[in-house]
Amino acid sequence: MSARIYQRPKNAMQSGKALCDQWILEFAPAEARKPDPLMGWAGSGDMQAQVQLRFPNKEEAQAYAAKYGIAARVHATPPKRLKIQAYADNFK
Repeated sequence: MSARIYQRPKNAMQSGKALCDQWILEFAPAEARKPDPLMGWAGSGDMQAQVQLRFPNKEEAQAYAAKYGIAARVHATPPKRLKIQAYADNFK
């Protein structure tokens, strides 16, 4: 059973940064998704793919994975870059 640990990204549809400080432990899919013969929806019998565990920091997520023997990869958070520009730059 493998998983990935990452920090929740900022929602692109809103300017707020709520819940961006949370770390997520998400399990890797154990089997491929296949279309349902009746409806055509993609699905699988893998229940772990539906589980997302939230932690306040990266160390707690790693400790949880180590405690339960989960091979977890940590995805580093990319550095935040600010693009500072003036309103007048829109008219150059």
